[in-house]
Amino acid sequence: MAEVRTRFAPSPTGRMHVGNLRTALYAYLIAKHEGGTFMLRIEDTDQEREMEGAVDIINRTLQKTGLIPDEGPDNPGAVGPYVQSERVKAGIYTKYAKLLIDRKEAYYCFCGKERLDSLRTEVNGKEIMIYDKHCLHLSQEEIQANLDAGMPYVIRQNVPNEGTTSFDDDIYGRIEVPNAELDDMVLIKSDGFPTYNFANVVDDHLMGITHVVRGNEYLSSAPKYNRLYEAFGWEVPTYVHCPLITDEEHHKLSKRSGHSSFEDLIEQGFVTEAVINYVALLGWSPSDDREIFSLEELVENFDYHHMSKSPAVFDIQKLKWMNGEYIKSMDFDKYAERAVPQIRRTISKDINIDKIAAMVKTRIEVFPDIDGMVDFFEELPDYDISLYQNKKWKVTPEKSLNVLSGLLPELETQDQWDNDALYEVLKDYSAREGVKAGFTIWPVRIAVSGKAVTPAGATEIMEVLGKEESLERIRRGIRKLTDAE
Repeated sequence: MAEVRTRFAPSPTGRMHVGNLRTALYAYLIAKHEGGTFMLRIEDTDQEREMEGAVDIINRTLQKTGLIPDEGPDNPGAVGPYVQSERVKAGIYTKYAKLLIDRKEAYYCFCGKERLDSLRTEVNGKEIMIYDKHCLHLSQEEIQANLDAGMPYVIRQNVPNEGTTSFDDDIYGRIEVPNAELDDMVLIKSDGFPTYNFANVVDDHLMGITHVVRGNEYLSSAPKYNRLYEAFGWEVPTYVHCPLITDEEHHKLSKRSGHSSFEDLIEQGFVTEAVINYVALLGWSPSDDREIFSLEELVENFDYHHMSKSPAVFDIQKLKWMNGEYIKSMDFDKYAERAVPQIRRTISKDINIDKIAAMVKTRIEVFPDIDGMVDFFEELPDYDISLYQNKKWKVTPEKSLNVLSGLLPELETQDQWDNDALYEVLKDYSAREGVKAGFTIWPVRIAVSGKAVTPAGATEIMEVLGKEESLERIRRGIRKLTDAE
């Protein structure tokens, strides 16, 4: 069996869209599952859309996600160059276009804009232009005269008007299109650059690509690829078309969604490993109901034959759940690398940030969730005394005042200010008063945090706040409750 070779061939036009990331991931998994080669090729033939720094974004994203190319611009193999503009300069595309001309499978076209515009027609409310093969019938003398005169031209594929062209896809099955519906597409543009379709076919063949992974929006152009492979007499690679990715409203995932790119997701507090895991499931299902996979486990389990034809819904809530699972299982030091800077954006005072980070580790889904959970450590919020009401513990604001007033003298004389010692104080007080511990702890938690929901218990919060700050907050609670009477 021949070595499996796949490629990720992005255009350097900005941030990496989730759909592009999935293409890269599936191409990587197909190659690595079979012990093959994963390649990076930069498709920069559309010079107008190219963005400065976009190649760096591509490289950085692949490095961060672990989708490291075996071959590419930075680690070339034997089939370079790996950047299409460099391949243009090497004359690769022109050479193969002229080979097709010699075989009568392509021809020079000198038609200007005015004539091409006259061929436009409307079909189902959409304006299209089907070329009428006008220049196919030029004599060799006419062609040479036009070339000698420096007349602008493109090179077009010569598609027969009769018969059909078929295409076999491993996911979507056999697709057959009447040749009459296939336009004589441009192979080489007037600026000398190849079109996307032509460059793909030439490069994939010359680079030995065995499996081509791409979005199903290219499915309709697949027959054109087959015609080119047949014209060259080349073997057609296996095409794997991925289903469309939509948002929760079943519209195509776009930049307006706010989470359409890998960088968007990382900036929003998602973990790289969780993003990769989730993206893998956008169109592919394992043989069991398992959902959590490391990259290594995806390599072992991925089988593209289990991909779906149906659109994949990008459910941001599902991704958040998965991200939370990854955060829970993270090594603390790795977790702290992201959690501590996030906390420092909210808390500037000198307290134990690592302890606060540990409090929220199992409670957050994305890192920005931390902000609203820990802001009370920086400053006690202006809370309403209704928070002291708790039906479960049968606590009221009046009873809370009694608890805080009774505990304050004991806490003021407490020397050992850590969670265990403070909990013993509250537990002993509860025992003497003949109430459950929760009855005592609830008012204290409200007083020191100003919140009904906190990432840790009252005594853990008091340990981090320190004695003076904790006592001041309890006194403030007593004043607030006293003033309300």
